[in-house]
Amino acid sequence: MRSVSVGFWVNVGGRHESSALNGISHFVEHLLFKGTKKRSARQITESVEGVGGFINAFTSEDHTCYYAKAAANYLPLLCEVLADMFLHSEFAASEIERERDVIREEIMMYRDQPSQQAQEMLMELMWPRHALGRPLTGTVESLATFDREKVLDFVRSHYHGGTLLVTVAGNARHDDVMQIIEPLLSSIPKKKAAVAKPWIAKNWQAQVRVATEDTEQTHLSLACHTISRNDERRFALKILNVILGENMSSRLFQELREKHAYCYSVQAETLTLADTGIVNISVGLDSEKLRPALRLILREFDRVIHKLVSAKELKQAKDYTVGHNDLSLESTTHQMMWIGESILAYDRIVEPFEIQARLRAVTATEVQEVAHLTLVPEKMAMAVVGKGVDQAAVENWVSG
Repeated sequence: MRSVSVGFWVNVGGRHESSALNGISHFVEHLLFKGTKKRSARQITESVEGVGGFINAFTSEDHTCYYAKAAANYLPLLCEVLADMFLHSEFAASEIERERDVIREEIMMYRDQPSQQAQEMLMELMWPRHALGRPLTGTVESLATFDREKVLDFVRSHYHGGTLLVTVAGNARHDDVMQIIEPLLSSIPKKKAAVAKPWIAKNWQAQVRVATEDTEQTHLSLACHTISRNDERRFALKILNVILGENMSSRLFQELREKHAYCYSVQAETLTLADTGIVNISVGLDSEKLRPALRLILREFDRVIHKLVSAKELKQAKDYTVGHNDLSLESTTHQMMWIGESILAYDRIVEPFEIQARLRAVTATEVQEVAHLTLVPEKMAMAVVGKGVDQAAVENWVSG
């Protein structure tokens, strides 16, 4: 490799927030780019982009990651810039106010995207009255309450040696990385990491929610509760998701788009966390096609529950998943992400060959069993955004 990628991971995300602090992890992620004692906001990005690299960050349900990539000889620079952001951000009051406006516009942008609106509605249905059901960006109302003291208190509580993980991938030796990183982080305090409130599906009920909006398309987001990332059946779940709708060869893509022309795209995704997970189907289409499309989706659920997938379809799904994994790991950024997510989830680096061997070993019966566990009405919720859609009608379609 000619490149190197560096990630600074903080073991805190949206699910660690109280309702009053909804969105503060994402807010802090933005603020770390707004200047340190040594660099202005512009100098942070120019330090990396000026040598042909890139720097970025993201916030998830259970972690936040700051990462950068450049030619391998700039490894010391990448580490120093990320450590500077992590340890010496100023959190100036003026920048907090300015970034509050930026994120408010981000929230409004998502509100103008019906697919995003449907997704946020769905998450609230899947995890009601829980941090997982709240938007990672927060709300305009919660955002307005974040002053400098709340931001600093959150950083002091969560940004320390007890939550920090540094990962590096590419043209770099471990000993060299340690020589660079250790002096940069020698002064970092170490505290205990926060423990997120677990999800307990007590009194959860399947629901449908419809929002009437003047949109060109109707957007459907459907999800089912499923197993966690610690369940051994997760490999069968991954293959099931590929078969259902992860690529253009999948059943839902072939049925909804290629055969019936109901939509431009349909997507199936999984989200697996330490204590819970979902399978999520998303599609945008004309409101007149919503009912037949929903019927086809539920028919495919029923088919994969009651009939074993063929040997050919199973092999294709496995080959796609393993091949996609191999291709992604040609990128040092994806390798760095693999290491970080692996350690945070399993406290060790899970080697790609381990995962690929487990995927190769999945049987048609295991796929059917995890489908029977997951794709059932009592674990399903649905959100619809569009015009001319009646909630009672959608509820009848589902129950019928």
